[in-house]
Amino acid sequence: MKSSRFRRRAGWLLIGLSLLLHLFTLYAYSRQPDELAAFTVIPIWAWGGVGLIFSIVAFWFLRAPLSLVVTGVWAITILLGADEARVIANVGKSAPLPGPAGMAEGRRLIRVLTLNCNYFNYSGGSDPAADIRRWAPDVVLLQEALPQHVRRVADLLYEGKGDYRLYATNGIVTRWSIRREVNPQPGGLRVQQVTIRKPNGSEFEVVNLHLSSAATDLRLWRSDCWKTHRANRQVRLKELGIALSILTDTAPGKPVILGGDFNAPPSDPTHGLLKADFDDAFSSAGTGWGNTYQRRIPIHRIDQIHHSRHFQTIRCAAVTTRRSDHRMVVADLLPAP
Repeated sequence: MKSSRFRRRAGWLLIGLSLLLHLFTLYAYSRQPDELAAFTVIPIWAWGGVGLIFSIVAFWFLRAPLSLVVTGVWAITILLGADEARVIANVGKSAPLPGPAGMAEGRRLIRVLTLNCNYFNYSGGSDPAADIRRWAPDVVLLQEALPQHVRRVADLLYEGKGDYRLYATNGIVTRWSIRREVNPQPGGLRVQQVTIRKPNGSEFEVVNLHLSSAATDLRLWRSDCWKTHRANRQVRLKELGIALSILTDTAPGKPVILGGDFNAPPSDPTHGLLKADFDDAFSSAGTGWGNTYQRRIPIHRIDQIHHSRHFQTIRCAAVTTRRSDHRMVVADLLPAP
């Protein structure tokens, strides 16, 4: 009798906790207030997993249909809210293959690759240049790279026939020529912008970003954890805002490819600054598991490639390299005719 009473109370308590967590999660991820940045930096499927455990255990206690309903609600929430589930809409899309990007609709594709290099020092010293070369990219965005690293990638890929630029710990490498370089004035801002000219005379802007490192404190029971995450998000919003302001002032209306290490998942409000004018290559045509950090067990898609509406994403994927703690992102873009 006592056991039965305990099971009922425990079951209803778990259902209540699951529903409360679901309501809080919906609010947090739909509104994304800065005050809850410490909560939303965790993938929605992680909170969904907790809610599912509550509702499943509740069903074991109660055998009540309501617990199954709550389980179904959580499953739908994860499916619709998780960035990782967006690739379902890209069923039928093909992944990039090593080698040149090739053609589409009678036009040559532009292959873009972005990688946080970890200063060529992952696991005691690693050079990802050979892994990059396998993909024959036309444009490479490097973060956490020193001058000798950027030169190494340029020399290996294009054998002295390409071009590259350095700024802070960022590097842009291309098989074509760089006509102009625009760098921000504020000290410590890891934002790099260049104008690339193709052999046919057409030009496009490339912006290489490495936004401020993410806060990693997950001690949610401490008030300073919540303050740290809020301040950290606001710094990245400011940095991206400066980069976009420079782009608007120096290259209004021009085709733009923008990518790098955002140190924030796609659900973060930082990316809201891009939605009006840019498309996320992976959301548009990505296949497979798109998360890029940490390489071994990637739970966040912080490395991304975006582009203005002058391009269309044909293929995109995250690619493992053993030479960095990040995965590379490779995207094949079709320029407008």
